[in-house]
Amino acid sequence: MFQFPKRYDVIVIGAGHAGVEAAMAAARLGAEVAILTQNLDTIGQMSCNPAIGGLAKGHMVREIDALGGVMGLNTDATGIQFRMLNASKGPSVRAPRAQCDKKAYQFRMKRELEAMPGIEIHQGNVADLLVEHDQIIGVSTSLGMKILGKSVILSAGTFMGGLMHVGLRNEKGGRMGDATSNVSEALKCLGFDVERFKTGTPCRLNGRSIDFSRCERQDGDVPVPKFSFMADTLLREKDDLFTLNPWGDPMFHVEQLPCWITYTNPTTHSIIASNLHQSPMYCGVIEGVGPRYCPSIEDKVVRFAEKERHQIFLEPEGRHTLEYYVNGVSTSLPYEVQLDFLRSIVGLEKCEILRPGYAVEYDYCPPTQLFPTMETKKIEGLYFAGQINGTSGYEEAAGQGLIAGTNAALKVQGKPEFILGRDEAYLGVMVDDLVTRGCTEPYRMFTSRAEYRLLLRQDNADIRLTPKAAAIGLASGERVRRVEEKWVGLAKAETFIRQTTYEGAKLDQWFRRNENTWDRLPADILQEFQIDLWPLIETNFKYEGHLGRQQTQIDRMSRQEGKRLAPDLDYTAIKGLKKEAQLRFSEIRPTTLGQAGRIPGITPADLAMLLVWLEKLQREQSTSELSPL
Repeated sequence: MFQFPKRYDVIVIGAGHAGVEAAMAAARLGAEVAILTQNLDTIGQMSCNPAIGGLAKGHMVREIDALGGVMGLNTDATGIQFRMLNASKGPSVRAPRAQCDKKAYQFRMKRELEAMPGIEIHQGNVADLLVEHDQIIGVSTSLGMKILGKSVILSAGTFMGGLMHVGLRNEKGGRMGDATSNVSEALKCLGFDVERFKTGTPCRLNGRSIDFSRCERQDGDVPVPKFSFMADTLLREKDDLFTLNPWGDPMFHVEQLPCWITYTNPTTHSIIASNLHQSPMYCGVIEGVGPRYCPSIEDKVVRFAEKERHQIFLEPEGRHTLEYYVNGVSTSLPYEVQLDFLRSIVGLEKCEILRPGYAVEYDYCPPTQLFPTMETKKIEGLYFAGQINGTSGYEEAAGQGLIAGTNAALKVQGKPEFILGRDEAYLGVMVDDLVTRGCTEPYRMFTSRAEYRLLLRQDNADIRLTPKAAAIGLASGERVRRVEEKWVGLAKAETFIRQTTYEGAKLDQWFRRNENTWDRLPADILQEFQIDLWPLIETNFKYEGHLGRQQTQIDRMSRQEGKRLAPDLDYTAIKGLKKEAQLRFSEIRPTTLGQAGRIPGITPADLAMLLVWLEKLQREQSTSELSPL
């Protein structure tokens, strides 16, 4: 077996959204990184809809960007339509979403990875994980190559044991046209629990065959709601992406492409219902659990039988293709049935299918087998990120990759771990949910999962997270300087607003009373601060009372989060603790008292018993240290 002469700090398996962010984060921290992928031509590929963001997902992309990640900037550079969802609702649930040029996104991400110092890219399929004394030492490939490393991040997506279904036919693979991965067997041999989930994707149509005149047009927002706090740096890549707005700032003006809306109807539903016997989900062929919040069209017809129609979005896959993604009709019915029910829909009467929809079953490892750093509890130095942890979505995968890559590099360097709390980021909410509660279905982020969502808005992600990234070396230079300037601007704004009178009231009172937005203010007041600061200023003052109450809750909870628990704590030794609680604590091995309290099945009485025991243990240790030899 050929052995690479170099031993890497971090080996990343997979170059999807999790793998890319993991490799880039580790490299930014100075680690020597090898990234191993089955196919160099599918780095950063958008296997399903070429869209980034959405409710809660858009928050995470802005957080990834604030931490120095690449997803946000790559989206801004390759987007073809941008929208701010929930713009008419409260600031905590507003979120950006962009339709991207599928190939442009993929090619630019490949270039970013290739150009990053400290990263070496290799094409190959992992055959085995090399472990000695419960410590990862590297991987071996199907071509007989051995690559040694101090840590390994496994981000294999849907390729672990992937099985694709179209009707009652199936074939191995994690994505149409790509092979599968056998690394699941290596994980089982190492003692990991491995289970099955399933996901699906709609068909793609030839835009030439769609009658758009019979569909509703949906245009993007102007001005464009960008993802990256550094979006204006794209000027250095391509000068014609921006013009100057009335305030002299760069304004994204790339031509946006429209999406289109149409609807299913009773005829569509009848065709689907009469062919359920050919659906692998309804014949018992597929055993894996699917995403409840992204149901197939078969599920919609069965579960919502009272509905006469379901909305469908026709979304372009790029500037230089006529391929359209049919958002809303994820299916695994046979090809001929797909064509039949699609042609019953207004505007699609003559549609041509370029790629059929299909379902994918794949292996995943229940994420309660991980620490909050994304490191596995069984094998030191082995990290999991992305769909291997039971999540669904590009954004969730990218966020996990960034956390895993950061912690892998820090551990190799002997530095403290990097963990975000539930009160600090949606990324912190996601990781805590996964490692503490696990998942019984593909995990998807929602704003409702975050108890402090008014503090965790998409518009303040840089203020919340860039200083934390700067402290460990994830972010530097101009990004950090901008946040420091924003802090200064907000501090000046607070003094100015509390002292300035407008329409008979101080500005802070005016914001709280007035439903209209900041742009009602006269020019002489607006000119006091950068125009992009005003929406943030308004939100901070309008919701000052709510923000204060959430901060009080966080301060109260921080006392529990601050009580650290040793990873090797013997919970079976705690007298009076229920057997079930002992088992749950031993399985999850919480790192803080706060995490212990969030474990499903743990009661306040269990937590109180644990706290009493910890205090007793601490007193005994203090007495022992004070006693004479």
